[in-house]
Amino acid sequence: MVVPLMNLHIKSLGASHTVAGIIGSLYGVMQLFSSTFVGCWSDIVGRRYSLLACILLSALGYFLLGNSTTVFLFALSRVPVGIFKHTLSISKALLSDLVSDRDRPLVMGRFNAASSVGFILGPVVGGYLAEFEGGFYQTSFICASIFLLNGGLVWMLPWSEENTSNRDHYQDKGTNNCSAKSNHDLHFKSASSRVVTNSSFFQSPWIQVATVLKRIKGIACSNLWDVFLVRFLMSVAILLYYSNFTLALEERFEVKPLFAGYLMSYSSALGVLAGCLLGPITRLYGHNTYRLLLHSSTFTCTLILLYASAASIWMVILSSTFLAFSTTIGRTCIIDLELTVGGNEASGTLLGVGQSVTSVGRIIAPLLSGIAQEFSPCGPPSLAVGLALLAIVIMNANKQKYRSHGSVKLKNQ
Repeated sequence: MVVPLMNLHIKSLGASHTVAGIIGSLYGVMQLFSSTFVGCWSDIVGRRYSLLACILLSALGYFLLGNSTTVFLFALSRVPVGIFKHTLSISKALLSDLVSDRDRPLVMGRFNAASSVGFILGPVVGGYLAEFEGGFYQTSFICASIFLLNGGLVWMLPWSEENTSNRDHYQDKGTNNCSAKSNHDLHFKSASSRVVTNSSFFQSPWIQVATVLKRIKGIACSNLWDVFLVRFLMSVAILLYYSNFTLALEERFEVKPLFAGYLMSYSSALGVLAGCLLGPITRLYGHNTYRLLLHSSTFTCTLILLYASAASIWMVILSSTFLAFSTTIGRTCIIDLELTVGGNEASGTLLGVGQSVTSVGRIIAPLLSGIAQEFSPCGPPSLAVGLALLAIVIMNANKQKYRSHGSVKLKNQ
């Protein structure tokens, strides 16, 4: 709701284009460095407390944004949001704790579909409110109120850490060698972990910071580099595809920016549909996340190549239609692969590191796009094809590890 209106608001406060760009970049840098720490922190203190803290601090940021009558207040309001607005990542970690490995892609797909609906409706509502006097401030306060409402739901809903043991129960249900003793040990282990998690929230901040750093070191020393590299390459490839989408359509096919906007909204709507169809698709692949990711990445690479070499606008529409499905499936599969290969013991840390990797891609992609556009309007998507091909080669080179679905033990465990 607020993001499309921010540039207009900061310019109305008298900021130059350079200052507006610096503030926007600082927000991205804070997101880059904080996502890993916040995700790891959620593994230590528990999902409920970390999610509640992130929601309330994000609400504070939007409340300050609604009172930003100077450039300094505007920049100050972005600090709590930039550091703590990781509610989606923590929610995904919570879902990973609650569902079985077989159901995880389906649940993540539906969650991403619901999030996409918010991204589609938010700018429309924000643009409508902006038409009124003081519309930006009203929009900011509405966002803060929505965050407070979410915080109240997190606090009031009767879910507890006990639910996280359901995933282990459903996984054990599929095996025939579970004894009464093993079930008792599992219950005792989950109960002990809940005591540790709940008491961790009241530990000294220095102890929590030391534990966070230890867990991050464990991720850095593990052999998950190929999974994160695949995520980085595919993220940059997709960002390059969208980086000059409107400008390239205008130069290549002489279409108006309004048409490009409609096409992007059309693709977003199809992405929501793709998220809802992940269940049947994963069943069709026998819940083989690696094979589904490999095929969706190959399909994405082919579609970007089709867009780069398109001779008519209809080829662009065709590629955009199927690209909405392949990218949505690929994003869900790479998250599932991170959790499968890395293990569920540190799901918040893994998702935080993955978000940081994507943030690095958001920083690098505009630079690569600008350089590639110096040669041709088709330069960015052509470069995206090369990066996607490299990701596919890496997946094929490590297919044995992906197929084994073995858990990579971290150094600190």
